[in-house]
Amino acid sequence: MVISFCFVKFLNGTFVTFVLQIVSKMIRLEHYDEVQVQLTLVIISDKKTKLDKNLGEEIVLFHKKFQKSDDKFDFIKGLNGSTYFVKSDQQAEELRVIGAKIIAQLSKEAKSLTLIGSASEQLFIAEGMILASYQFIKYFKDADKKKLNLESICLSKDVSAKKLAELSDTAKAVFWARDRVNEPVSHLNAGQLAEAISELGNEAGMTVQVLEKTQIESLKMGGLLAVNKGSIDQPTFTIVEYKHEKAINKKPIVLVGKGVVYDTGGLSLKPTPGSMDVMKSDMAGAACMAGTIYLAALQKLKLHIIALIPATDNRPGLNAYAPGDVITMYDGTTVEVLNTDAEGRMILADALAYSNKYKPELVIDAATLTGAALRAIGTKASVIMGNADDKVFDQLEKAGNEVHERTVRFPFWDDYAAEIKSSIADLKNLGGPNAGMITAGKFLEHFVKSPYIHMDIAGPAWLDAKEDYKGQGGTGAGIRLLFNFLKKYK
Repeated sequence: MVISFCFVKFLNGTFVTFVLQIVSKMIRLEHYDEVQVQLTLVIISDKKTKLDKNLGEEIVLFHKKFQKSDDKFDFIKGLNGSTYFVKSDQQAEELRVIGAKIIAQLSKEAKSLTLIGSASEQLFIAEGMILASYQFIKYFKDADKKKLNLESICLSKDVSAKKLAELSDTAKAVFWARDRVNEPVSHLNAGQLAEAISELGNEAGMTVQVLEKTQIESLKMGGLLAVNKGSIDQPTFTIVEYKHEKAINKKPIVLVGKGVVYDTGGLSLKPTPGSMDVMKSDMAGAACMAGTIYLAALQKLKLHIIALIPATDNRPGLNAYAPGDVITMYDGTTVEVLNTDAEGRMILADALAYSNKYKPELVIDAATLTGAALRAIGTKASVIMGNADDKVFDQLEKAGNEVHERTVRFPFWDDYAAEIKSSIADLKNLGGPNAGMITAGKFLEHFVKSPYIHMDIAGPAWLDAKEDYKGQGGTGAGIRLLFNFLKKYK
């Protein structure tokens, strides 16, 4: 286990020392020179594959039967460990899911696992395995007994060292995001989220600035300040910048993530069951964007990227903002508040307006913004919309399909903007009873001057029940999608 200490300098000049977290040791991805028969094996094969007799007669005979069967996956238990058999004629996602099945069936005594097969197939299965190995067990008294003991996944040298490093870094970023989303607000308020992001900056060589309440007030970020009025914890606005010395984009790409660390709904109070009880996850957009820029920096993508993370909780205490209030936003727009549970768009609007100072070539936000998005397409994909060029949307969709973090593009016609017009202010923070995910997107579009994509990740960001390599609880949704998009960005 590793305990990380960090010093963060806030913009008011003060230094804060804190213990970031206890970080569990990641499973290592490494190359093998030759297959060790005594280890747990995963054999990926087709009908022409012949196994070395040194693997043992039992394994060779079982493999021949497996080749003739219609089964896509099977396994045999031996004295020295299990051997898993996988048919090679499967799609990438099928192989990832099989990787998760192997982790679920793996003996607790298994310390290492070796893959045999083509490079691409090994990589997909390893991806499923390492993502499925995630555990959030820190609050269990018997956490040591629940801990997965697997230490390494070994792949052949046909898989490049670069690919191994990319997969390892991807898992680090996704696990970081999952940890943040799963962390209860009692251990992760806005300040602690900013601290955790600052530690990422220290590790990956990014510049991180954390604006505290006084700086936010001086900027007149009315949306963020309004949502924070019911809380005793101060808001933060975190600015993360990564710029490769040979960045191909002259203007930055700006990523904006919703950081509502807990959402009661405010005075428009949420019900508890199936709603408020999982609202520690309402900062999944912030975790997504912080994780994405962190992964881009670890992989040294030749890009200039800025991430903006407005963060607060939304509570009904103190002098909480109320339905009927009129709020003046960072850019001077006035907003009539009809529902305090539509708080995500209030804090995102200030961050999106702030992005204009960078004159970005593209702005993307990610947020668990609406129940409408979840009801529309469930947990299987993210809703996307915006005014960016169709080619950019096509690239994003393709990137998502490749990693199975799929997107569904919704219409973004100006007709929907009529539903957020107010009779007493420039805008209102709630549309009509229908197409709520689109009217929320049109509200946000008002504050952005650059080409814009809105991602509503309310569906895939949190899973109530365990699902293959995505796990249960926070999934880290959006990171693999956006990284795949950014590494191929043109």
